[in-house]
Amino acid sequence: MKAHLITYGCQMNEYDTHLVQSQLVSFGAQIVDSVDEADFVLINTCAVRGKPVDKVRSVLGTLRKLKAERPLVIGMMGCLAQLEEGQQIARKFEVDVLLGPGSLLDIGKALESNERFWGLQFKDELHDHIPPPPVGKLQAHLTIMRGCDHHCTYCIVPTTRGPQVSRHPDQILRELDMQLAAGVQEVTLLGQNVNAYGVDGGAKLAGYPSFADLLRLVGRSGIQRIKFTTSHPMNFTEDVAAAMAETPAVCEFVHLPVQSGSNRVLRRMAREYTREEYLHHIANIRKHIPNAVLATDIIVGFPGETEADFEETLSLYDEVGYDSAYMFAYSARPGTPSYKHFEDLPREVKVERLTRLIAKQKDWSARKNAAHVGSIQEVLLRGDAFSEGFLEGHTRGNHPTVVPKVLGITGAGVHRVRINQATPHMMYGNLIDANGENLPEVPRFAPEAAALVSPLQMA
Repeated sequence: MKAHLITYGCQMNEYDTHLVQSQLVSFGAQIVDSVDEADFVLINTCAVRGKPVDKVRSVLGTLRKLKAERPLVIGMMGCLAQLEEGQQIARKFEVDVLLGPGSLLDIGKALESNERFWGLQFKDELHDHIPPPPVGKLQAHLTIMRGCDHHCTYCIVPTTRGPQVSRHPDQILRELDMQLAAGVQEVTLLGQNVNAYGVDGGAKLAGYPSFADLLRLVGRSGIQRIKFTTSHPMNFTEDVAAAMAETPAVCEFVHLPVQSGSNRVLRRMAREYTREEYLHHIANIRKHIPNAVLATDIIVGFPGETEADFEETLSLYDEVGYDSAYMFAYSARPGTPSYKHFEDLPREVKVERLTRLIAKQKDWSARKNAAHVGSIQEVLLRGDAFSEGFLEGHTRGNHPTVVPKVLGITGAGVHRVRINQATPHMMYGNLIDANGENLPEVPRFAPEAAALVSPLQMA
């Protein structure tokens, strides 16, 4: 069998794709790079917003046409598969294999059945499964928990991924050891709410550390860089910030979704914290990590949001001064309380507010990135950039960074970079040696060509 996998959505979906792909390989399947080569196409879906769902519909429509022309097995997995909305889509587009996020280990059984197979149960064995480490990758994801015990009114995740289940720390450390042995240098700990690790259903699990202590444990493993996502402000403790400061391997990057700066909107979202409590967390982070890089998520145009509410979001953005943000216009998702009980705002209102927020984000990101010009950053370079003759990677603070290639360095690994230029979403620099001198660059043009230019100038 030749299999091709398509992934939409979050880092958890990327991790799940790797998990299923490793299962397919263990069954003897060959993973191919395109739909045209495949006889099994599996789409890992997202249901958090409407746009990824529309993409899935479009891809499934194309696959259904291909299926009429040649033998092709179509599969759909992930959050959308768990919903009635997704199951209706699966019937319409003749999906053969449907797997919810809790039944991923049924992939072998599904393919052996030789008939339509739907697996939508939340199975405990998934929490004990340790996938093999990624091959030839410097970065890896590591799931520490699945599901969520919060019930934000806009969010479908508790329905699609079930209640929170924390993985045992021994399994986490065992998987991390395997990733280290495979050459991984940066690991991102994943969960719907990592701050609540070890407290499932409101009860502390015996033998499980707090999330702060888990960071300390992982930090003693030998891994070079540790990141984590996503945090819920309701469960964020000062001890997490203290653990980050005490553990050199933990990067000074915190993604702490706020969603809105208005207490009235936060109550309607059922976020379980206030603006003031959120800002107290930010103050604690900066107390322990003065150079913390802060990112957030913001939903614009939530039902009932007034202009005054939105202005409070803008003022909170200024008060925090985020380095970056993921910003979305509210998308009503069937099955959520806000879909059932709240009236959506007009699209033009949501788009206008999102445009204003994006402008503010660009202004702050430009200022924050410009402040790094002249500094020396530790950059994990992954390989070739889009522009020929350059390498791309990211800093400990998650800033995308581009550098010219230098003689004797292929690009894979952590390197010292002096930042020379910055835009709101990118930094540019040069690789330097231990003395701070620029390393000799690989010539990018013939001698008779014009002077070398940076990718910033080329843009």
